[in-house]
Amino acid sequence: MSSQDNDPNSPPGPQTAPTRRMLIDGQLVAAAGTFPSLNPATGAVYGHAPEGGTQAAESAIAAARRAFDTTDWATDVAFRAHCLDQLHRALRENVEELRELTIAEVGATRMLTYANQLEQPIEIVRYYADLLNGYSFTEDLGEIDFAGQRHRRWVEREAAGVVSAIAAYNFPHQLALAKLSPALAAGCTVVLKGAPDTPLATLALGEIIAEHTDIPAGVVNVLSSAEVEVGKLLTTHPDVDVVTFTGSTPVGRQIMTAAGDTLKRVFLELGGKSALILLDDGDFGAAALYCAFAVCNHAGQGCAITTRLLVPRQRQDEILAQLNAHFGNISYGDPTDPAIYMGPLISERQRDKVDGLVQRAVDAGATLVRGGKKVDPGWFYEPTVLANVHPDSEIAQEEVFGPVLAVIPYEDTDDAVRIANNSQYGLSGAVFGADEKRALAVARRVRTGSLSINGGMYFGVDTPFGGYKQSGIGREMGVAGLEEFLETKTLAAVIG
Repeated sequence: MSSQDNDPNSPPGPQTAPTRRMLIDGQLVAAAGTFPSLNPATGAVYGHAPEGGTQAAESAIAAARRAFDTTDWATDVAFRAHCLDQLHRALRENVEELRELTIAEVGATRMLTYANQLEQPIEIVRYYADLLNGYSFTEDLGEIDFAGQRHRRWVEREAAGVVSAIAAYNFPHQLALAKLSPALAAGCTVVLKGAPDTPLATLALGEIIAEHTDIPAGVVNVLSSAEVEVGKLLTTHPDVDVVTFTGSTPVGRQIMTAAGDTLKRVFLELGGKSALILLDDGDFGAAALYCAFAVCNHAGQGCAITTRLLVPRQRQDEILAQLNAHFGNISYGDPTDPAIYMGPLISERQRDKVDGLVQRAVDAGATLVRGGKKVDPGWFYEPTVLANVHPDSEIAQEEVFGPVLAVIPYEDTDDAVRIANNSQYGLSGAVFGADEKRALAVARRVRTGSLSINGGMYFGVDTPFGGYKQSGIGREMGVAGLEEFLETKTLAAVIG
């Protein structure tokens, strides 16, 4: 179904989900109550998740604490590698069930489940299993003379403890596995809570761990809850040592404040308002195509998406014509259709937020080039381009989390860099320019945690990902992702 004849009626995939259970202390458990998970392509109830509440969270934290303090999980590197290898194989064996679940609950298109919605995240587990085979948890600092004696010194890296991992709804497999895999590789124990919009995807991961791996009881606990108090407990409980959270910047600020009472280590992957700087010698066609596919990836529900396009003022009309064409070619609709690129937004609430931002932008003087409309049934929104956007306006400063591109004209390169850095966020970005040295020089001036030059792919299991400024603290994936969950202990001994 193309954007020209959109009619996302009754996707033919599974209409109801099997009953899912939480994983607490090695047991798959239900709860007295449940809450619904909706199919965003139809708005209908897809399944129900157990409402664990604070009682389940307390039990999960206690189990994780016991497993960390009383078992050899934190010290047996070979066993951890074995368990991660089992988990990787089990995820691969269950990938088709996970695919249908992801399409129905997350609203991800079938196309994207072969990429960043499912299959690529599974390989994060493989990466950390392999990394354990070569990573050194010790570092020799050599010997020194002190007080007439010879001293040997070294560093040991050991697990940081019990981890509370809280994931967002947009890429539930990526977010869960990018937290869980390095934490387990480091020797930590984990309480993982999925987002209330997509709880079943995370619960399925817990079931696979319980049924197909040798991970000991209490090492991994997986919760579902729609109660705000559960998140608060996971970030303040005295038995939790590390909090890793992916979500909005306002919630991240609250978590950091709450965790401060016990000085927990806090790792935050938050919002973004990334800019693509199109230099005057850049490939305008390639940049327009890049924007269309980036902004409409998972209906724009990605924190690192380049949702601001900065263009030379005198050439804005040229790029707008190409953007109009490329955005018009984005297929959206039934996410079960293999030919569809873009699915729905996660909820009616989110779609109303996106639409409100677009309508206020037009009222404030932006030009609506295309899109800007809701599409029913389900929670679809047209791929949208806004031009003549002021860099200080709401649409240029706030994270939209929808398929909306804001085109901002600039005067010269210095002005482009200034506009790109005019944001509370600093997660990602891009530069397009024919002169690679010039493009690289511009990229280095942009204050972000990652940046693409002429379409270069920076995101991968081996590359650290995270933000500057209010886009977060710390890094996921790569060796840096493992070390977020390690403490450093320096030791010394007298020789002889």
